Amino acid sequence: MSFPGTPKKLTLAIALATSSAVLAIGALSPALAFDSASPVRVEMTVPDFSTLVQQNAAAVVNITVTGKSAPAVAWRGMPTPDAENNPFGELFKQFPMPRGKGQGMLTPTQGLGSGFILSSDGYLITNHHVVDGAEKITVKLNDKREFPAKVIGGDPQSDLALLKIAATDLPTVTIGDVDSLKVGQWVFAIGAPFGLERTATKGIVSALGRSLPNDTYVPFIQTDVPINPGNSGGPLFDLNGKVVGVNSQIFSRSGGYMGLSFAIPMNVAMTVVEQLKTDGHVTRGWMGVTLQEVTQDLARSFNLEQPRGALVADVSADGPAAKAGLKAGDVIVAYAGKPVDDSADLPPLVGSTKPGANRALTVIRDGQEREIAITLGQLPDQKQGELALNSAPDDDSPRLNIAVAELPAGQRGQSEGGVLVQQVGPGVAAEAGVQPGDILVSLNNQKIKDAAHLRQLVKELPPGKRTPLLVKRNDGSLYLAVEMPDRPKSAG
Repeated sequence: MSFPGTPKKLTLAIALATSSAVLAIGALSPALAFDSASPVRVEMTVPDFSTLVQQNAAAVVNITVTGKSAPAVAWRGMPTPDAENNPFGELFKQFPMPRGKGQGMLTPTQGLGSGFILSSDGYLITNHHVVDGAEKITVKLNDKREFPAKVIGGDPQSDLALLKIAATDLPTVTIGDVDSLKVGQWVFAIGAPFGLERTATKGIVSALGRSLPNDTYVPFIQTDVPINPGNSGGPLFDLNGKVVGVNSQIFSRSGGYMGLSFAIPMNVAMTVVEQLKTDGHVTRGWMGVTLQEVTQDLARSFNLEQPRGALVADVSADGPAAKAGLKAGDVIVAYAGKPVDDSADLPPLVGSTKPGANRALTVIRDGQEREIAITLGQLPDQKQGELALNSAPDDDSPRLNIAVAELPAGQRGQSEGGVLVQQVGPGVAAEAGVQPGDILVSLNNQKIKDAAHLRQLVKELPPGKRTPLLVKRNDGSLYLAVEMPDRPKSAG
């Protein structure tokens, strides 16, 4: 319903006056008659954000990135960015967007992003994907001064990076209380969408604790604040002028704003920042289980009164969960006294716990609730695998132009081979439809043992001929056809 002429103030008048109402079949009986009620007036006013923007804009920075490789995980979901005509589903997109279209090699790229200053001595935060693979990072302040920035540390799993510039007496933001956020509450963002500096946009909190694909450890704040390329890494403010989130992703079919924006909560961000500043990397707790959603049918089969908790679908051999006595079929309903209503609730709780810590799990097994103590391990670092496939070749040998890592033990299943795709750059792999998150199983009908073996198999591929590549994606497997380009002939 629209109300022309009332852009700032919307007044709803609701009146219940039925004492004189008469039905066609006769007057209402005393037992069915309603008492007269005074009109109820509900006033909703759009707040004036101008003072809050003026108070905080100086602590927001613009980030320009130059590098030889495109930003990590620029596209998520479908194999092609042409999502408008993609029949297989929607995309989650991150920014900035890669501009190169190399054939077998990544071309120099530029990216734009935002960030905000945490301390007056030059520490600032942005998204990991904004600065990942960067050779040069330039931070532009609100007063137009520019500084080269150094990456103190980055965390791909939370998509956060901590930067440092050589400056003092800088304006800073104030960190807000994420736990006090409510759905429907006004929030606003400041950033540089499409490079348009110091742009402010507003909206409301649409949902809290939102779980997104491939982002296990972040309970996102969902808003309808307009966020576009260049906003990534910028702050999300509450009406107290305090930062409650780091703008990170949007849900879009076109690459632009469509009313679904996602921010990393500041309680998560500050925990990551503290570790990056101290250690240069982030460690997370690990249980060693595969979790599944509890549906209504599964709840009945496990004798639960209602669907709740995280169903343990698999337990890694010799992992912390196996040592604690967890079994497949257990339903975890609480972690360290905090309720686990959904399977997505558990990973952030576990990930925010230090490895080696002891925690109590409340588990339903065979219809009975019991307590199980577990000592958490450390989440395996998938970045320790082979990443050199994304580098420029020195010997003119063909490359898939992807970055891969060894599979964690929990993802290997019965197979000891295969590699996990972490990044996909322009080239033959992208053209064939390879996506981040795919597991490469075999190439040219030869089982892939590890990253080094994949490199060798790629070198042996005949140019100009389509070769089958078997990948595992989600719960299924499919073949893709890759075609290596002809090698350039030497001038001599």
